[in-house]
Amino acid sequence: MSAAKKILLIGAAGRMGQAIARLLASGAAPGLELAAAVDRADSPLVGQDAGSAASARPLGVRIAADLADALAARPDVAIDFSFHAASAAAAPRMAAAGIPWIVGTTGLDDAETAAIAKAAQQIPVVLSSNMSLGVNLLYALVEQAARALQGRGYDCEIVERHHRRKKDAPSGTALYLGEAAAKGFGWNLKEVAVDGRSGLVGERPEKQIGFHAVRGGDIVGDHTVLFAADGECVELSHRATSRDTLALGALRAAAWIPGRAPALYGMRDVIGLNPGSPA
Repeated sequence: MSAAKKILLIGAAGRMGQAIARLLASGAAPGLELAAAVDRADSPLVGQDAGSAASARPLGVRIAADLADALAARPDVAIDFSFHAASAAAAPRMAAAGIPWIVGTTGLDDAETAAIAKAAQQIPVVLSSNMSLGVNLLYALVEQAARALQGRGYDCEIVERHHRRKKDAPSGTALYLGEAAAKGFGWNLKEVAVDGRSGLVGERPEKQIGFHAVRGGDIVGDHTVLFAADGECVELSHRATSRDTLALGALRAAAWIPGRAPALYGMRDVIGLNPGSPA
């Protein structure tokens, strides 16, 4: 029987970090165990047991405030749900340490994404704004729908809803789905994306993808992609009712990535939805 893979959890005090800690404590991820955890120095949970901080059984791992301390535990793989700037800053250190890296952080700008991609030249990295099976299946369906509807008078709009504490908008998942629609239509998303509308904006142009962000309560994450034409509207939707779905996806990626060649992978590689995805 092979030894369990040791996990470094970056962003352990956040909502996703706590969800992952709870799942590890519950035994929901056989073959994986928490070896180290880290978060910002100003987090009130620093110094606490990562399991207890997540309202689960103690895991015997205290949340550290320094990534170097966490790396000293010699983890087999890191799972990162921290902050966009923190993930980018960690990229060269992760590459130098040679640790496979799962990055679920959202809100990354182009420079931050490039920093992570550079690390992927030395280590295997799974970068995904949403690690649920359902969202990645939805991506494939949205791309297929856009390709089938291209040139037939269908407008594309994306509506996303999240809890009141979410800091970035549109959500990373909404942008991910926008990329799927743009790919199917044969467009460049950056050239056609519009964030909401206000005032006298004029008629909607044909070549446009609109994003609309709703924030309130404790909504985990709802996403709907609309294809609207004269006489009908096609809607493709996904609703997350628990962060555990996303956390389980991250743990699945953590079990998949050790031993992979250095490269920038996506969650669709992990679950085999990309043509030619490594098994």
